[in-house]
Amino acid sequence: MAIGARDYIDKLLVEKYAQEKVDNHEDNALQSRVSADDMMSAMNTTASSYRSMLQLQNRLTMICYGVVAKSARYTPLDDAV
Repeated sequence: MAIGARDYIDKLLVEKYAQEKVDNHEDNALQSRVSADDMMSAMNTTASSYRSMLQLQNRLTMICYGVVAKSARYTPLDDAV
């Protein structure tokens, strides 16, 4: 597996950005701007709402199956022909 440009567009991009330099080696560059507790709280809230949505979807699916099953009319195979 080779590293580098595989087609013409990649080659042009490599040539364009080959000399670019990034200077982000500041002391605070690696510090998180979001509190870990806030992030975990947001993730927990999202997971909880998604879990509730899945439970509601499951209940609605079962209700729809029940309605369809009650409204179906079954005929014997002898009368179907």
